[in-house]
Amino acid sequence: MDEQTILDEVAAGRRLTEEEALYLLNEGDLLAVGAAADGVRARLFGKTVTFIIDRNINYSNVCTSKCKFCAFYRDKDDPEAYLLSKEEIFKKIEETIALEGTQIMMQGGLHPNLAIDHFEDLFRSIKERFDIVVHSLGAPEVAYIADISGISVDEALRRLRDAGLDSLPGAGAEILVDHYRNAVSPNKVSAGRWLDVMRKAHENGIKSTATMMMGGPETVADRIEHMSKIRSLQDETGGFRAFISWTYQPGMTELGGSVVSSRHYLKTLAVARLFLDNVKHIQGSWVTQGTDIGQLSLSFGADDLGSIMIEENVVRATGLVYKMTKEEMVRLIKATGKEAARRDTTYNIVERFD
Repeated sequence: MDEQTILDEVAAGRRLTEEEALYLLNEGDLLAVGAAADGVRARLFGKTVTFIIDRNINYSNVCTSKCKFCAFYRDKDDPEAYLLSKEEIFKKIEETIALEGTQIMMQGGLHPNLAIDHFEDLFRSIKERFDIVVHSLGAPEVAYIADISGISVDEALRRLRDAGLDSLPGAGAEILVDHYRNAVSPNKVSAGRWLDVMRKAHENGIKSTATMMMGGPETVADRIEHMSKIRSLQDETGGFRAFISWTYQPGMTELGGSVVSSRHYLKTLAVARLFLDNVKHIQGSWVTQGTDIGQLSLSFGADDLGSIMIEENVVRATGLVYKMTKEEMVRLIKATGKEAARRDTTYNIVERFD
């Protein structure tokens, strides 16, 4: 298998196979694979790199899933367990809008007492008061809400959409391979059910992002299988706006382990850009990698750096904290020789920076 031939053919528009993607991840030259991915990014976006101002609002930390890689969740009766009131959520949204935020990403755990009516009331209350995009609830949350409410996922999605849910984040994907999920998150939805929730969301006009958490006990082949499942569903529905890979942070978690190297992260990011030829946007994860590697990701296929992170609690629970201002984000992007632009949830540009 000749690496340069593969990269040249993919650059010319041929779809990368799973076998070739695995080869590039295992044996490919980091800089050559990165350059090929950067070429695809440049062809699609020129010099423009985007980011969004939004806020992660973790409405509760109560979760029955108890994933081994998570340091955030608490049992229902834990003294540190909480559930935000509507008034607390409204205050966070007001602060977000004051900072030019256009989106809120509300996520919690699998809370045994929060059925569909809770979220319908919450989303309607938000939409009555604020002009903001509700990009909220991962696929496991949607499936759990449907189950405890005694309704189908399809009905749950339609009701949530009608109440104000605009878009689904890719949360809860981790690695979409069941032997991995059975080992680290046995109480969470299977790979097939995660994909089915996303399929039904797309069919109901709710677009989403897709994510991948790398650096746990998965193999490199598992990562390729994960990306292949995303690509196949995207061929079917076209509903994924972006793909976001991020690295597992072992601090304070039951799973433990070590942090994946930045070299491995960047190569996986680049292969994702080449492999996911039907997902337009690839996001770099400065939140888990830090600003220096965040900058480098813009030369390895990423065209977007996500949020400035007004608030973030799940990664923070592992002991890792990265935040920045809008001005810092713009400087970070410009320092790479690219042009910074602020976007909304649908990737429309709302502000450019000279």
